[in-house]
Amino acid sequence: MIITGFTYVRNGFEYQYPFIESIKSLLPIVDELIVVVGDSRDRTRRAIEELGEVKIKIIDSIWDPSLRIGGKLFAEQANIGIRKATGDWLIHLQADEVLMESSRDEILECIKYADSKDEIDGVLFPFLHFWGDYNHIRNTRRTHRFEIRAFKNHRKILSYRDSQGFRKYPGNRNGKKLKVIKTKAKVFHYSYSRHPKLMKKKSNYFKRFWHSDNWIERETNNNPFDFNLVDKLEIYNGHHPKFMKNAIKNKDWHFHYNPSTSNMKLKDRVLYAIEKLTRHRLFEYKNYILIKRS
Repeated sequence: MIITGFTYVRNGFEYQYPFIESIKSLLPIVDELIVVVGDSRDRTRRAIEELGEVKIKIIDSIWDPSLRIGGKLFAEQANIGIRKATGDWLIHLQADEVLMESSRDEILECIKYADSKDEIDGVLFPFLHFWGDYNHIRNTRRTHRFEIRAFKNHRKILSYRDSQGFRKYPGNRNGKKLKVIKTKAKVFHYSYSRHPKLMKKKSNYFKRFWHSDNWIERETNNNPFDFNLVDKLEIYNGHHPKFMKNAIKNKDWHFHYNPSTSNMKLKDRVLYAIEKLTRHRLFEYKNYILIKRS
């Protein structure tokens, strides 16, 4: 069984994506790694080349401005990687997602089991969403607890919406949800672990791939990103992937969490309390069909 990893990135250094760390966390698991590199202004492509890894295949791409609304461009970049993959199984990480080095055996075991069951399409991963720094996580209804990050190739599976997840497209415009099993291997998501000024720069830039020019002109500003304008954060005292050691060591900003500034709505407060009490998230959106292992 051949496993292909795929990811995409553009201007990784300019926006401080841990894309090299992400790539390094995938390499021990996969037989080949497709990296779709957008037309960057920085050293993104060269840094990937300098890894000198024979498993890596770089695919150059031009980000199509006609796909800018609704995150469609990100889906297209992911789909480029899917179409170039030769493996029996595919594993996807976005450029700000990193796997723990100790998760390799768990992931491979889940894939091996799923591969033996024709009705299973993929593997569902739990997420840790870091916010403000590397010591706080956002685990509320405004984030996804789980998402598909591994699936069988050659089943007409493509990126769904903005590449957050995946679906089958056998002719159905909206796609069909994948049947998946769950792994214990966590995805460490560092999208909001940046200096506040850089976070605002990234936020303003990427809004153009979701909204119209009029919306951007009306809604954006250059004030530093306020990480305290959030619903709820929790302290994280666990370990990080070893690949993130230098990024964490070189952090050049300080974040002080102030719970009193929470913007969580009353309905979400009630549901959050119920979730903490019962460990069950009511009315949770699920872009998958979970299959229990026999």
